Amino acid sequence: MFSRQLTDRIRLSLSVQAHAEELFALTERNRDFLRQWLPWLDMTTGVDDTRAFLERQLYGFANGDSLTATIFYDGKAAGVAGFNTIDRTNRIGSIGYWLGEEFNGKGIMTRVVEDLISIGREHYSLQKIEIRCAPENARSRAIPRRLGFQYEGTLRRAERIYDGWHDSEVYSLLL
Repeated sequence: MFSRQLTDRIRLSLSVQAHAEELFALTERNRDFLRQWLPWLDMTTGVDDTRAFLERQLYGFANGDSLTATIFYDGKAAGVAGFNTIDRTNRIGSIGYWLGEEFNGKGIMTRVVEDLISIGREHYSLQKIEIRCAPENARSRAIPRRLGFQYEGTLRRAERIYDGWHDSEVYSLLL
């Protein structure tokens, strides 16, 4: 199984069924916090929904179309990150991520995204990596900026989140 120890406190592991209960519990604890940025929370009402998500992600990984990893901090599930899509023809990967509120501000996601960049370069031979963030999500936007991504522009009304349309800022890194 795919697993990488990034620091003595941070481990990245391929998201598998065994993580379902812990990830669902993390989602439940952080539902209000995550709701402002993530559109899938209302469709995740039980641990079986998380299991179904993980199963779909494993198919994507097996096909080389995506990579979803669970982030562990001090042995506890802290969030999820990975390549939501991998365009093998154009060799472009799109990174997405989320952390439970209690894990924010510790440098976890910056370290995880650094590792994903290495994975994209070394294992998927990507030539470009993209990250999309809500303009209002300062913490999320800080990660690509900190790691040398370039601001490409803003996609207006790019995503529907519950009762409204939201813009997405696009950042990219050429490898």
